Amino acid sequence: MTAHRVEPDSTVDLSKIDTRATPDFDGDKEDSYPVLDERRRRLAELQDVLYAQNRHRVLFVLQAMDTGGKDGTIRHVFRDVDPIGVRMHNFKKPSERELAHDYLWRVHPHVPGDGELVVFNRSHYEDVLVVRVHDWIDDDLAEKRFRHIREFERMLVDEGTTIVKVFLHISKDEQAERLRARLDEPDKNWKFSTGDLEERKFWDDYQRVYEDAISETSTKDAPWYVVPADRKWYRNLAVSQILIDTMEGLDLRYPEPEEGLDDVVVE
Repeated sequence: MTAHRVEPDSTVDLSKIDTRATPDFDGDKEDSYPVLDERRRRLAELQDVLYAQNRHRVLFVLQAMDTGGKDGTIRHVFRDVDPIGVRMHNFKKPSERELAHDYLWRVHPHVPGDGELVVFNRSHYEDVLVVRVHDWIDDDLAEKRFRHIREFERMLVDEGTTIVKVFLHISKDEQAERLRARLDEPDKNWKFSTGDLEERKFWDDYQRVYEDAISETSTKDAPWYVVPADRKWYRNLAVSQILIDTMEGLDLRYPEPEEGLDDVVVE
């Protein structure tokens, strides 16, 4: 969906992107359900061919503020895909062993191989986001890391990986509502962390570093998409269509069958 794509060399201003917008869709929440069902089916078809062909590699990077909906997006969008050929990886706080290496060391083993679709729930971008907000790295080092990331992703693309990156854009008010829901609904209590409230104090700083990261690393071959995500139903529609458009742009086809199968008889 080109409406959400961040063009190379452009500057992102998140404050100017309406978090409740629903571009390219005229319906409401109820109207979205059959559309999402159809998009899930199409994504499942494409993933099946991707796996069978065993040629292309797809990396889907998903980033968001706390409560931004990464888990929900993965759960809803990928509901119908075959688990064979799909991997999810969640990048959490680095371990001591990981910290003893360069920051991309822990990322490379999880990128997709032939025929795979891999989803990063958070990613290597954490190393130019939270670390900047808390002044663990300065702006000069951040600029170097932007270059590292562009070159890392370029190497993956050159080696056959298709990369699509999505930032789920929610408002500060919506985050507050979702945090309250985690407190008010007993079955969501486990999701609540007082640390989320501390990080919420840095909202403006996070918006700034996300703007920088997206602006600096949205390239022709590894684009960013900023998806309005206050409306969960629209978020799911948009992300599913972005993935479909990306995969339909590949030369996906089932492998040719063995010769002579018409004469084979199974007794």
